[in-house]
Amino acid sequence: MAEIEVQRVTSIEELREAFAIRFRVFVDEQRIPADEEIDQYDATPTNSHALHLLARVNGAAVGTARLLLDAPTSGPIHLGRVAVLPEWRRHQVGNALMERLHEEARARGYRSIEISAQVTAIPFYERLGYVAEGAIYLEAGIDHRVMRFTL
Repeated sequence: MAEIEVQRVTSIEELREAFAIRFRVFVDEQRIPADEEIDQYDATPTNSHALHLLARVNGAAVGTARLLLDAPTSGPIHLGRVAVLPEWRRHQVGNALMERLHEEARARGYRSIEISAQVTAIPFYERLGYVAEGAIYLEAGIDHRVMRFTL
């Protein structure tokens, strides 16, 4: 297995690579409307309100995720847009992304993370220590549930 490198997105080209992964996973595969996929946190690669990450294997972009940085450090930071290309799932790409996201959140002084997790992804997040809370709800036509992680 090749080494997985996770990096911060710092250029418009890298942000485009992250968008391509997100569109393939969320829009093409899961049928989420394209206008719901991109939001104000995706304006620039160095947006002060969001941190985008890109996972690479042998130089090819295979996964992405982001942290929303506008929460006070006393509250949970929101994690989202975690996407791994289908052919790279079950190859530890998601784990590598999550490990780096946790490091980035800790480095900024956050104590907890919250995610609106797709119900089908709950077992993945539970293996990492996330705890599901509350009822299942519909978001973008897909069942979700809030999950929290203590850093």
